[in-house]
Amino acid sequence: MPNEMIWFIFAAVNFSMLLLFYRLFGKTGLFVWIGFSTVAANLQVIKLVELFGLVATLGNIMYGTVFLATDILNEKYGKKEARKAVWFGFSSLLAVTIIMQFVLAFQPHADDMAHEHLSFIFELLPQVVVASLLAYLISQLLDVQIYALFKKVFHKPSQLWMRNSFSTAISQFIDTVIFCSIAFYGWYEFGVWLEVLLTTYFIKFIVAAIDTPFIYIARKLNPKEN
Repeated sequence: MPNEMIWFIFAAVNFSMLLLFYRLFGKTGLFVWIGFSTVAANLQVIKLVELFGLVATLGNIMYGTVFLATDILNEKYGKKEARKAVWFGFSSLLAVTIIMQFVLAFQPHADDMAHEHLSFIFELLPQVVVASLLAYLISQLLDVQIYALFKKVFHKPSQLWMRNSFSTAISQFIDTVIFCSIAFYGWYEFGVWLEVLLTTYFIKFIVAAIDTPFIYIARKLNPKEN
């Protein structure tokens, strides 16, 4: 099966599971999803694949679900709850990063088979860690603010797609610029760096477009608030 077909199926599965979390657990489910997906996206990003003739990293779909989750919170519960969820995701990512450094500090047993693989995944370059944390926090808080603004400007129920799509497209671009600027600073010549930035944003833009039907479904759901 081509990567592109798997990618679209993977997107549908990710967004559908987010809605399932919301349906079963309400607002709490969105908070849990944001914490989980923030960490999972940063694990997936180390895998390179070819999509639409471009070299891309995985993680863009999972990361895109975070934007959808905060938009749902903003739409149905208000800006304050959406902002709280952003800090919840940031804290989850920071906690996992710190804890795993302690895990790697333990000397492995002679028969251990996992340490080398864990080290490859979690011994992240400080430059990349800082880039990921800053890009997440700034872009997500910006997304919350932009969505709240667009909610006032495009306030009609039929304009939900505009609130969702415009806020996500803008904040995802900021996220990409911040991450690529910090993580890849000094690694590539400007032309290569620009290509990486544009191709990364292209994939994220497609994800932002895919999530639109799911926010309409979320608006109609009556979740179980626990």
